[in-house]
Amino acid sequence: MATTTSGLTRRRGGAGGDADTNGGSGIGSRTNSSANVRDNGTPTTGPETSYESGENGHRIAFDPRDISESAERSKQPKLTLMEEVLLLGLKDKQGYLSFWNDNISYALRGCIVLELAFRGRVAMQKTPSRRSFPLPDRIIEVIDDTLTGEVLLDEALKMMKTSEKMSVSSWIDLMSGETWNLMKIGYQLKQVRERLAKGLVDKGILRTEKRNFLLFDMATHPVVDNGAKEEIRRRVRNVLTQRTVVINGSQWLPENLEFRHIRTVAMVCAAYAANVLENALSTLGHEAREKAFNQTDELLADYSQWPFGRKATGNDIGENLPQVIAEEINKSPEKELQLEVVAACLSVFTRLDSLL
Repeated sequence: MATTTSGLTRRRGGAGGDADTNGGSGIGSRTNSSANVRDNGTPTTGPETSYESGENGHRIAFDPRDISESAERSKQPKLTLMEEVLLLGLKDKQGYLSFWNDNISYALRGCIVLELAFRGRVAMQKTPSRRSFPLPDRIIEVIDDTLTGEVLLDEALKMMKTSEKMSVSSWIDLMSGETWNLMKIGYQLKQVRERLAKGLVDKGILRTEKRNFLLFDMATHPVVDNGAKEEIRRRVRNVLTQRTVVINGSQWLPENLEFRHIRTVAMVCAAYAANVLENALSTLGHEAREKAFNQTDELLADYSQWPFGRKATGNDIGENLPQVIAEEINKSPEKELQLEVVAACLSVFTRLDSLL
């Protein structure tokens, strides 16, 4: 469909100048002993253990990180942005992604950076000179290395914490394996789609089956809980077709969640970049679908800049969206550097072509 490709060009190749700042020291910096040293220089001997008294007077050992991860999960949506985009791309009954979709792998790595920003783990490095660089080329840093409880997010977080500081586009490129620097190839996150699918199996959204494809067997993951996927579709259609955007609270997107509307816009733009957005619009007529894609183009243009900007448009979709998003930002002005990372990720998505 012509409208799905407008304004998007694929950015491939090397990770850019930021990735090579330290002369290809990526793997060494990730695997050295600094990972086992506290901020004050005191070496650690392993995970800390705490004790509490049981009913019979016995001491019970536990890892405090388990409690912090549980508290983290209670404050976050049940599904990450990566899982939502993957769900939109999965065929419900067959349980696999389109074999011709070359965009989703790159987009999922971008979603990892987006999710870390929304969870307050990474932010733009606060330097006045950063404004002289395009958004995707600005340096990000870890501001909170507390584990999230999501395996892929924690793997990326540890990598960013123990490595040299790099730009948003460099991190997405490197995690996607888009680099000619052999010293940086170890940054690539492997089997992201399969690991996300297995995570959704653990959450009760998918199940695992074996299907035969010609000469080999392949694990597939059909949808078993349609409620999650249907809620995502409803949110997408709400943002792209309704005059007034109302996002009701649910277990998938709690009412008290921070940046609910910005997160939803980011999910829609990520699904567009991953070339799976049409799966959420299949019930619409041709004209309504075309209008929805035009609205997505406008959202991507408006929210891939910082500060976010909403241009005057001739359509009547999402008229209240700029206001509710401004209110979300005003509630947490101290988190603008995190939202700047969100804008940078969406800016990277504008460089993706829907058809490679």
